Amino acid sequence: MINPKKIEEVAKQLSDNLPSGLKQFAGEFEEKSKQVLQNQLMKLDLVSREEFDVQQHVLLKTREKLEALQAQVDALEAKLRQQDEA
Repeated sequence: MINPKKIEEVAKQLSDNLPSGLKQFAGEFEEKSKQVLQNQLMKLDLVSREEFDVQQHVLLKTREKLEALQAQVDALEAKLRQQDEA
């Protein structure tokens, strides 16, 4: 779900952008940054792309069934109105 390569890239970018006086701590900072990023990302309620696609498909099928049922209800209501008018 969470790409470790991306986390490493972000941590590396953070350490690369440290002021020159703090460059000696870059390795430690990069490691701590990775840990913080991973911990914060784990707290998020994320789903994998695969799970998202599955849920999107389920939602589409549900919407299609709902539209079909609505059409049936509309047809039955029209039929009832015709019977009431007769």
